[in-house]
Amino acid sequence: MGPLHTYSVDLAWTGAGASGTASYTSYSRDHEVRIGSKPPLLGSSDPAFRGDPSRFNPEELLVSALAQCHMLWFLHLASAAGVVVVGYEDQAVGTMRIEAAGHGQFREVVLRPRVVVGRRGLLADESPVTDTLLVDLHRKAHEHCFISRSVNFPVRHEPVPLRTAEEVPTPP
Repeated sequence: MGPLHTYSVDLAWTGAGASGTASYTSYSRDHEVRIGSKPPLLGSSDPAFRGDPSRFNPEELLVSALAQCHMLWFLHLASAAGVVVVGYEDQAVGTMRIEAAGHGQFREVVLRPRVVVGRRGLLADESPVTDTLLVDLHRKAHEHCFISRSVNFPVRHEPVPLRTAEEVPTPP
């Protein structure tokens, strides 16, 4: 059995206003998440549930956590495989369904990572970095990601074809 890691988060609701939860519409969903000495993360609910659209909501943060976890594992595995990644972006999308009774759950999250590799798209042995290799690294990252292993809905990845640093235009 491996080591046990614990993650602590302090949550404080800041939206009580003058009347608190006297009615469904009387209170703000605003809150702050504090993690150690880091700047507070300002949260709310989704605007569809009376939240502040300028703040992060839990659903966005769940999708973000899945994308971040996948990226961090991918970068680790790419490094170990000799793939020099010089750019990584993702446009992750989560889909959630709300049932008639108001219960909801995520149906899936789709990650769409775009990887840019350096060294002219070559490994140290001068063999090419291929989309097949990157797909395999994404598969392994998915298998290792702690967060995707912890959710009860599919997390799919649809990587965009590989680009080399030479193919990416440099900003003016």
